[in-house]
Amino acid sequence: MSGQLKEVRNRIKSVTSTQQITKAMKMVSVAKLRRAQDAIIQMRPYALKLQEMLQNIVSNSEGDIDLALAANRPVEKVLIVLITSDRGACGAYNSNLIKLARTTIREKYAEQFAKGQVTIMPIGKKGYEFFQKNGGYKTIDNYWHLFSSFSFENVKQAAAVAMEGFMKGEFDAVEIVYSHFKNAGTQIFMAEQFLPIAKVENTQAPAGKKKAIKADFIFEPAKDTLVAELMPMILNTQFFKAMLDANASEHGARMTAMDKATENANELLRSLKLSYNRARQAAITTELTEIVSGAAALVS
Repeated sequence: MSGQLKEVRNRIKSVTSTQQITKAMKMVSVAKLRRAQDAIIQMRPYALKLQEMLQNIVSNSEGDIDLALAANRPVEKVLIVLITSDRGACGAYNSNLIKLARTTIREKYAEQFAKGQVTIMPIGKKGYEFFQKNGGYKTIDNYWHLFSSFSFENVKQAAAVAMEGFMKGEFDAVEIVYSHFKNAGTQIFMAEQFLPIAKVENTQAPAGKKKAIKADFIFEPAKDTLVAELMPMILNTQFFKAMLDANASEHGARMTAMDKATENANELLRSLKLSYNRARQAAITTELTEIVSGAAALVS
């Protein structure tokens, strides 16, 4: 009986220690989430307006300027940018992103993958480790550590690889797989087209006759000069927004996972303490019975 009590006490001690760790990790994630959430909330309206402006320019430039980053051509070579986290302990966050990337390849680019024409650019250690262990994928493994030195300048380097590869014909399509941050408890996993730049379609047009929405822009300086400078800047901003979304989503997922782990530890502790008290009560009852039996034997 004493052995059973000792085992339960050790389990209670172990669970209590684990609970202290999960509480601490939750508090750290709360602090990091607050900063990451502020960053993406401030960035998102700016990035969305820039994206809208870029799509309108592309939609209204019908051959009058060279739009290399908006060129639609048969998709033979594909780049998938997968943004995961560097650390685990965030529930199914990373596994859902990896699953989405593989599903996108299987359902959308199966023919290109069969020809070995799908390349993965993992950003985040978890995605990098997965595709290193699972062969069959070509990878660009120079940027998986971007979150360890997270800045706009460093993110621009990864975006430049995608843009230059597209313009040189190394890739015919570039997609970003990431998690869109909605709130602390909700992340939306997305596969979003990065290149070529999508055009804005007029959904008000008659069926079968969708046309690009016309927007009246005044360009200063010359249109081709301005667009040549503007397009990479806006695409860098879009790439950076996806990184900020992923960063906030990671901390939200980790905070939620650690909160659930702490709650589960509370339930387990309650169960273990109940088992301990029952075993202790049984041990006391057994000892009392032995004492009473011994006393009765002496009297007789």
